[in-house]
Amino acid sequence: MTRSVYITGIGRGDGRQVVELGMMELLTRQVDRVGVYRPLMHDGPDRLFELLRARYRLSQDPATVYGLPYADAARLQAEQGTDELVSLLVDRFHAVARDYEVVLVLGSDYAGTQLPDELSLNARLANEFGASLLPVVGGSGGRADTIAAEVHNAQRAFTAAGCDVLAMIANRVPPAEAEATAARLAGRLAVPAYVLPEEPSLSAPTMAQVVQALGADVILGDDAGLARNVLDFVFGGAMLPSFLPALTPGCLVVTPGDRADLIVGALAAHSAGSPAIAGLLLTLDERPGPDILALAARLAPGTPVLAVAGGSFPTAAELFTLEGKLTAATPRKAETALGLFELNVDTTELTERLSVVRSPRVTPMMFEHELIERARSARRHVVLPEGTEERILRAAEVLLRRNVCDLTLLGDETAIRKRVAELGISLGLDSAAPGTGAVARILDPQTSPLRENFAELYAKLRAHKGMTVELAHDVVTDVSYFGTLMVREGLADGMVSGAVHSTAATIRPAFEVIKTRADASIVSSVFFMCLADKVLVYGDCAVNPDPDAEQLADIALQSAVTAARFGVEPRVAMLSYSTGTSGSGADVDKVRRATEIVRELRPDLLVEGPIQYDAAVDPQVAATKLPGSKVAGRATVLIFPDLNTGNNTYKAVQRSAGAIAVGPVLQGLRKPVNDLSRGALVQDIVNTVAITAIQAQGEGDAR
Repeated sequence: MTRSVYITGIGRGDGRQVVELGMMELLTRQVDRVGVYRPLMHDGPDRLFELLRARYRLSQDPATVYGLPYADAARLQAEQGTDELVSLLVDRFHAVARDYEVVLVLGSDYAGTQLPDELSLNARLANEFGASLLPVVGGSGGRADTIAAEVHNAQRAFTAAGCDVLAMIANRVPPAEAEATAARLAGRLAVPAYVLPEEPSLSAPTMAQVVQALGADVILGDDAGLARNVLDFVFGGAMLPSFLPALTPGCLVVTPGDRADLIVGALAAHSAGSPAIAGLLLTLDERPGPDILALAARLAPGTPVLAVAGGSFPTAAELFTLEGKLTAATPRKAETALGLFELNVDTTELTERLSVVRSPRVTPMMFEHELIERARSARRHVVLPEGTEERILRAAEVLLRRNVCDLTLLGDETAIRKRVAELGISLGLDSAAPGTGAVARILDPQTSPLRENFAELYAKLRAHKGMTVELAHDVVTDVSYFGTLMVREGLADGMVSGAVHSTAATIRPAFEVIKTRADASIVSSVFFMCLADKVLVYGDCAVNPDPDAEQLADIALQSAVTAARFGVEPRVAMLSYSTGTSGSGADVDKVRRATEIVRELRPDLLVEGPIQYDAAVDPQVAATKLPGSKVAGRATVLIFPDLNTGNNTYKAVQRSAGAIAVGPVLQGLRKPVNDLSRGALVQDIVNTVAITAIQAQGEGDAR
């Protein structure tokens, strides 16, 4: 088993933070406890470690992460020799390795380190740590033949030093040279070689970083606006008719603060989405009057307007030296970086070469990783009816960046594009999202040519309820109905809604249009309850108020299938207020009868009931109440007798035990439609869309 992965470069500016983040993502999919070790460090905050700690919920004491400051290392090497330096760094590495299944080692960065032959030092440390080495070669501004030659030379150098080279990565390769570089490396090395093209948004500073670097005052703007990437600079000096055509998407407009015409013009263009700018930077310490500022705030809410005392020329000199960094404060950059890594690196091949033994525990993070990976493995198309909702749009950006699925957003196109511009989100509408193959598009049910066909179809489906084409013409403009009809007609593989719509508004069209599967008597739901070390499946906590015995059995059977589909081995507990034969009454009898039906229909399925919750999940309680049971104490699928019990229990566990509740996931429909909680966070939406895509993969297999 590989105990560590050592990531290093051969010089400055290779952007290896993308690779370090990508490897952390890959490792945390496999094991629960991943440690981080940086043998040599600069003074000041370690932005990458803070990002890793925040994103992956690392509990590691920061004091254990570091070996020595560069200055101390250079002094020790000069006074006592390389062997002494290496010995000390190895001791500190092993202090970390003792506590973790795998250690991610972050090599030196060649940035003013005053260490002679830094490449050889990294190679030796990797060998002494017993680590597999993952070298990163920077390709910024290079040609394919030059980049390929540098990769070859680096691989030979590290191999000659006795290193176990895991793979070679060429990073920040000009997009026009990426394909040719990959062709020159394909099959030419003894190890896999991957090529990551330059992604401008990663090296672009955010508006917040501009504020910090220039010491600018924030006159207008909110946190979302300050998170926007600055992809270009446009310096305003011309008159408005000449100025507006010079604006580019994501640009920072730099202009003297007394040019009210350019300020209002740039913000009006942003509000119209042509193009969406990052913000404005006003120079010469001039500030617009209150009337202009009030108009600016109404034109483009949230868009940052900054002010500095200096003139345009010295300000420009400072701006051109800024480069974006991956930090805990730039989560969108992290998603972009992961999308870039996962799209261009064969993570399955890399995982196999790592030979990391997968942890038997399943943490919430590992479960979420698995959802993303499985959804991406066979990309599907999901429709999102709530196209102007901020959380939906932010989730859409993550889904596209990670290449999880194709998306259709429903709603008024002008309103959606304006909202996207206001939020500074990059969706790559109507074309592949930047750096990925995933595509997003907009459909307006009011104006779509599909409206007529959908009206006729819906009228036919609901004719027995008196529906006419004329009435249906209005019904199908409802985004929930329109999205559901898209799924029925195969124009989308699944639908996710509910961030602002009620559960009834989301699932009623599914009942009417998609209907239940032939092997299901009802539609029900489950939650995946991600606890600290395992994932449990709870059903039904969202749909059926008081199922009878036959319906309860159907819920159990569907939930077992859903659990198995998502990697949870089903051991079903039919919950009640009594265990075994200890109690009686109508409620217990219902559960007992449901258990008998499950056993009759699925004799291969492990099921126990009636059983109390504690006996279902606690081995010690189970040993007392149901000794010898194959389910008691080990249940993974917990079926509640009614909605009141199920809904309250899942919320109690979620809040009291700190569990992550993923769902509700609807089951029993012919095609996947899933509901969101109206309090859903962006990550909840991402998870639900990934689940829907995976369900659609299963539907495709069934066809």
